[in-house]
This record gives sequence, C-alpha cells and structure tokens, in this order.
Amino acid sequence: MSVHEAVTTATETPEQNRKRLRKVAAATIFGSMLEWYDFYLYATMAAIVFSKIFFDASNPQVASLLAFSTFAIGFIARPFGGVLFGYLGDRFGRKQVLVVTFCMMGLCTTLIGLIPSYASIGIWAPIILVLVRIIQGLGAGAELSAAAVTSYEHASEGKRGSQGAWPALGLNLGLLLSSLTVYLLTMNGNDFLLSGGWRIPFICSIVLVGVGFWVRRSIPETPQFAELEQAPKKAKVSPLKALFKNDLKGLAVVFFVAIGYNALSYIFKTFSLAYLTQFKGVEAHVTSLSVTIASLVAIVAVPCFGWLCDKWSSKAVLIMGGLFSVLFAYPFMALLNTAEPLMIYIAIAIGTGLLAPMMFAPQGSFLSRQFPTATRSSGFGTGREIGTAVAGGLAPLGGLALVASSPTHSTDGVVAILAIAAVFVVVFALCDQGRKHSSFKN
Repeated sequence: MSVHEAVTTATETPEQNRKRLRKVAAATIFGSMLEWYDFYLYATMAAIVFSKIFFDASNPQVASLLAFSTFAIGFIARPFGGVLFGYLGDRFGRKQVLVVTFCMMGLCTTLIGLIPSYASIGIWAPIILVLVRIIQGLGAGAELSAAAVTSYEHASEGKRGSQGAWPALGLNLGLLLSSLTVYLLTMNGNDFLLSGGWRIPFICSIVLVGVGFWVRRSIPETPQFAELEQAPKKAKVSPLKALFKNDLKGLAVVFFVAIGYNALSYIFKTFSLAYLTQFKGVEAHVTSLSVTIASLVAIVAVPCFGWLCDKWSSKAVLIMGGLFSVLFAYPFMALLNTAEPLMIYIAIAIGTGLLAPMMFAPQGSFLSRQFPTATRSSGFGTGREIGTAVAGGLAPLGGLALVASSPTHSTDGVVAILAIAAVFVVVFALCDQGRKHSSFKN
C-alpha cells in the first residue's frame, strides 16, 4: 500500500480501522511466533540432536560444544540485524522491513530441516548450518523491533499498551507451539528425533512462513511514518547519526532495560532447562512440558498486562514486573532444586508464564516511546538487540558456570544474577524519556 493510502487512515471508518488493526495484529503476532518457535526448537535440537547429526560424533564433547556454538552465533548476528534493519525501517518504512525480516527468518528455519548430515556431506554440513544461522540471526535481530514499532504506530489512542503487547503474545504462542512439538516428539524418548524426526518441525514451519508473508504484505505503512514522509523535506540526516546525536538517553534506557529483562527471561526459560538437565537429571519431556504450561499461562497473562498498560502505564507495569522478580529470585531456584516435576512446573509457570510477560508486554509501547518517529526503529532495534545479545548469551552461561564451579553446585550466584537484573529493569524504567516524544501516558 502506498504512502498516500496509509495517510488515509486518519479518515477511515470504524470498520476500516478494525480491519486494519486486525491485519496489523496478525502480522506482528505471526512474526514473533515464528521467531520464538525457532528459538526454542533450535535450542532443544542443539542440545539433543545437532551434535550427532551435523558434527563428527567421534568426540561427543567437542561435537556438543560446537553444536551449542551455532546457537550462540544467532545471538552474535542479532545486534547487526537490529542496527541494519532498524536503520532501513527509519529510511524506507516499517512495512518493508517486516516483510524482509520475516522471510529471512522463516526460510532459514525451513532450510535447517533440509541440510544434509555430516555423514552425507562431511564438513559442509556444519558450514551450511552456520551460514544459515547467521542469516537467520540477522532477521531475528530486527523482528521484534519492527513488529513492536509497527504495532505502536498503528495503535489507537489510549490502546498503545495493549496493542504494543501483540509481539509478546506472538512470542508465547511460538514457545507454546515449539515446546508442545518437542514434548510430543520426545514422549517415547529421543530415538525418533535422532532417526530423522527432528526435521519435521523445521520443514513444517514453511506453513507459518506462507501465511505470515501473505498477512504482512497486506498491511499498510504506519500512519506516523507516512506523515513523516509527507512532511516538508529537510536535508536528509542518517537515522543512526540523529539517534546518537539527539537520543542517547532513550538509547541508554532501552539498552539497560533490555539487559535486565533478558537476563531474567533467559535464566527463567533457558538456564533453568539446562540446569535441570545437567545437574538434576530431569528428562526432556518434563522440561518441555514445563515450557508448554508456562506458555499457556503467558498467553492469558499478556493481554491482561497489556490492558494494565493502558489503565496505568507501561512504565508502571514494567516496574511492577521487576519488583516481583526480585522477590521471586530465591523461591524460583528453591523450587527448581527440588527436581520434582510439580515444583518445576510451578517455578517456570511463574517465571516464564507471569513475570517475564509482565516485563515484556509493556516493552512494545515503553521502548518505542523513548524515541521520536524519525529514529524510533533505529533506536529500538539498536538498543534492544545489543542488550539482548549481551544478557541473552552471558546470563545463562554465567549462571551455569557459577553452578559448575561450586563444589556443592550452589545456585546462590544465580539468585544474585536474577536480583541484579530485576533491579536494572526497575532503575532504568524510572529513567523513562517517553514524555519527550509522546502525549500518551501508555
């Protein structure tokens, strides 16, 4: 749809408004769902399958480390994708970036399921896997920022909190779909996965790609970006240059909130699974079911927290999530340490199902409003993805290292990481720069 057509949203009928918002909701939710479907699926398969399929299995420990390194490569690529596609979103529009990043992620997920094994093509198997993972990481690095900014700028007045939470809903739908898939595939052990069953969920993701591409192509450009494009032309200034010149405070808020949130989130849903498997001997079907349960809880919780963002403010909900996370840091690890399935389900349902969504649902509106329209995509993508790469990779790795280095495998260090990360969220949410760029409280 053209810029002219996008501008007409100002005079659209209520029915046209509802139709547009339904399309935007579907477009943003599908993208986030595909991203997190791949995230959990890839992490699980890297732990169980990839060391045996894509690497020389004669040295299992080295193969396992190499398999996990391909998972880390996705994190390394994400900040580059956030910066690049954030810049492109501010220069050429939000819609184009949504379509391109979605296709990059989705096609790469499908391609992973088609890569021949090490036994078939030797060293080319891991090389192809790494190349595909890099491209996928670039797309994933821009996905959330593009989806969140699009939701925010399309949102109705007074609804930016709830509509900005759409990507958070997609995240948990993706976790639900992938964790339920893993649970079903591992109910009778891992033999089916190792014999080729692992390829099924990757290849079947092409269905999500087809539907999501069709939906994203049908949405209009955001009204705010269209208005910016129709404004009297001034000398073109690079969005990144303007960002670092005028919006450093907003960038710092986004960066540090992202560090705090992602450290909490990845310990809740990534460290916990690795810890339970490596140090408590908990089986994969238990950990995957715990994520499935948590995702079901979150699917209900996210719209509720989005509604609270409209009623109170995204800042208030974000701070509330940080404070509750401080209080839950010790009980979370105490519940995991029992190694009892019921206690594990409760811990991860609260951490991943309630507390993480309480901090993630407000971010679409809270982080977007730290920047003016001209640098919003660049600021969101740059700050959040660099923060995500730092915390998403280091927090769970640091937690596992602390546990492994303790003679008693104490989890006190992990509790400290959780508490410090939660304080980061609270402190930098209080540094909100949004009033400079938005008249809406949410």
